[in-house]
Amino acid sequence: MSGQARLAVCGWLATVAAATALLPLVRDASWLFQAALVLGLVSALGTGLRRVPLPRGLTITAQLVLALLALTFLFVRESAVAGFIPGPDAFTHFGDLFTQGGEDVSQYVIPAPLTDGIRLMLVAGVLLIGLMVDVLAATYRTAAPAGLPLLALYSVASGLAGEDGGRWLWFLCAAAGYLLLLLAESRHRLVQWGQVFGTALPGGGPSSRVRSASPVRTGRRIGFAALGFALLVPLALPALGTGLLTNDGEGGRGGPGDGNTVTAVNPLVELQNSLNQPENRTVLTYETDAEDVSGLYLRIVALDEFDGTSWRPSQRRITDVPSHQFPTPPGLSPGVDREAVTTRIAAADWYEQTWLPMPYPADQVNIDGRWRFEPIGRTVVGDKGQTTAGAQYEVRSLLVKPTAEQLANAPRAPMDIRREQTSVPENLPAVVEETARTVTSTARNDYERAIALQDWFAVQGGFTYDTEVAAGSGSEAIARFLEQKEGFCVHFAFSMAAMARTLDIPARVAIGFTPGTGSSGGTREVGLQDAHAWPELYFQGVGWTRFEPTPSRGTTPEYAMPVLPDPGGSDEPDLPRPGTTDEPSSAPEAPEDACPPGVGGCENDAGAAGSSGDDSLWKTVGTVVLFVGLGLGGVLLVAALVLSPLLWRLTVRRRRTDGGPLTCWQEALDAGWDFGIPPDESATPRQAAARMAEAGRLDGPAAAALHRLADAVERALYAPRPAPPGPYAADVTAVRAGLRASASRWTRMRAVVLPRSSVRALWAVSERGRALMDAHRAFWSRAAVSLRARLSRG
Repeated sequence: MSGQARLAVCGWLATVAAATALLPLVRDASWLFQAALVLGLVSALGTGLRRVPLPRGLTITAQLVLALLALTFLFVRESAVAGFIPGPDAFTHFGDLFTQGGEDVSQYVIPAPLTDGIRLMLVAGVLLIGLMVDVLAATYRTAAPAGLPLLALYSVASGLAGEDGGRWLWFLCAAAGYLLLLLAESRHRLVQWGQVFGTALPGGGPSSRVRSASPVRTGRRIGFAALGFALLVPLALPALGTGLLTNDGEGGRGGPGDGNTVTAVNPLVELQNSLNQPENRTVLTYETDAEDVSGLYLRIVALDEFDGTSWRPSQRRITDVPSHQFPTPPGLSPGVDREAVTTRIAAADWYEQTWLPMPYPADQVNIDGRWRFEPIGRTVVGDKGQTTAGAQYEVRSLLVKPTAEQLANAPRAPMDIRREQTSVPENLPAVVEETARTVTSTARNDYERAIALQDWFAVQGGFTYDTEVAAGSGSEAIARFLEQKEGFCVHFAFSMAAMARTLDIPARVAIGFTPGTGSSGGTREVGLQDAHAWPELYFQGVGWTRFEPTPSRGTTPEYAMPVLPDPGGSDEPDLPRPGTTDEPSSAPEAPEDACPPGVGGCENDAGAAGSSGDDSLWKTVGTVVLFVGLGLGGVLLVAALVLSPLLWRLTVRRRRTDGGPLTCWQEALDAGWDFGIPPDESATPRQAAARMAEAGRLDGPAAAALHRLADAVERALYAPRPAPPGPYAADVTAVRAGLRASASRWTRMRAVVLPRSSVRALWAVSERGRALMDAHRAFWSRAAVSLRARLSRG
């Protein structure tokens, strides 16, 4: 196997190995076999064309054409000409599949079903990455830069897979593939150096010299040692505790970390994508014995950690789900009125997420499957892949009914809660605290401050509910929201919680569903558009208490609607607060505020617990792996077409200078042609040398080198003995240097970018075309003569 063929095979193996990192993203692995097959065909074509040899630009173009034909046959052959030639209908079909794929990757959890759109994105993305690796490693023989597209492929897959326990295996596959590619290139270069020997052994003799260790073998040892260190060193260093072989890193898919903790993830992403869904798909159905369901919010998770970039749940210890009653909710005292309600909930089969939606605070849960309990947030989370898909469970919860007086007289929260739940990042803009203190300047206690904040957001602050505003949960997003006063539930909940913390009020953000709408038979339905985010503030004696700052969304609790002193002393009647009815309207409303984390079939689905890293990467996997590849491939194709004369010229020059005096002389003549001195086919070598030396203003070493080449050519053509070996390649280099030194800047640039002698490539193609036409005519002429002869004999 030739060196270039070996590089092509290793490039194919490296790409397929790196592509295995994408396997955890979908449920079906058949796409990888398709991608490997098509990439193998494209690599084989490149290997064959490089042996012809063709100009590199033509080789790359042919590979791109084959890749397009293969994708057409696999995905849109019913719209193609003859089943594999793409036409306008096929490209329209491709566009539809890409659009479908973009919608699918934002609707499904990881692992997602392998729809046609997702399959096309995966296969085409891996194919383009593999083509770039083949071009860099085999066509241009630079294997090291080929690691960049491989790194991009692995990085996207690794970011999406998150805490997948097998991610070290995918890293091992990708790294081993790249290492194999580097070793193949090293072997290809080293074998051209000849046999490697070591030093002589004492005593001399024919066998006194032994082979030293092969550089390739040494390279393998170094490579595998480095790979082992990359995997094992993070385990030994405390600062690198989230290495590849650990399973407690942040981000990715939520759920239990080591079986004893629930990992800190960020389940909120760009929620406005789900608001434009035309269909309010049902997520949950439930029946309850509660008389008033307006406060029966189904909470999924609470975000209590704010680092300035995002809100997320803290990493907490988890235990087995209590078989009987849960512990008393934190901060709830016996003197607060409460009502025990029972709710029977059924989740849709397609709704796959790790966190269990429940009314807060839940007191007891009866559910089958592998579930764990997180006591601080009072949440139930799936263990070892357990999700809510098709789950049916019963929750007994408390409908807490504090009075305004109890909230106003609440004592100061305990120190541990204040320490954790009132912290704000150092980069929080000062305008957040300044605005909070201005809005609550007339309030006398934390309860009135909370009501003032809620009332300012919902009524008096002039805020507009707008789903087109870019989502964001960081410090800058909160400051921008306070300035522009446009956003949706995410902005309202995050901003009120952050402002409450600046006032030393413990606060967090809850994610879940509003109570939904009633249906026949006493059953209520909760759809995607019922997803919501709201702030929860802590009051000692009551516990975590819901508020509703988002205008026209949800329902404001009864305890959050007292009459506050008017800061301006106006006697005007209070404005009505939004959403204060006991029963949500069954009439169609504007889309609700969010798809909660992990809602399968929802465009902001973030997988288990809906991590923001999963969703944002899922929504860009097509563009990062495919369209970035298309962009790079397009740039590479355009560059190959523009630089094809230069590439052809470099290829021919290298082949000629490796030959004898005749090929080197031809290269010297074409070098003169590139610098504006066309060759004279009727001139003798001496005449041609004299003419070029005069026209190119050559003198000194350049002129001497040119005349030596002419003399060597005459000896090769006419002398009885062949010309002795000489430094012909060095003479060609000296001639080109002389021509370049005497030429103008424009002439030098054109000689490099658009050499005139590259027209020989067109002549060669034309000559081959004429030869084929002549052979074609000769074949049919012989066939006609043979046919006439047979007819005459018959």
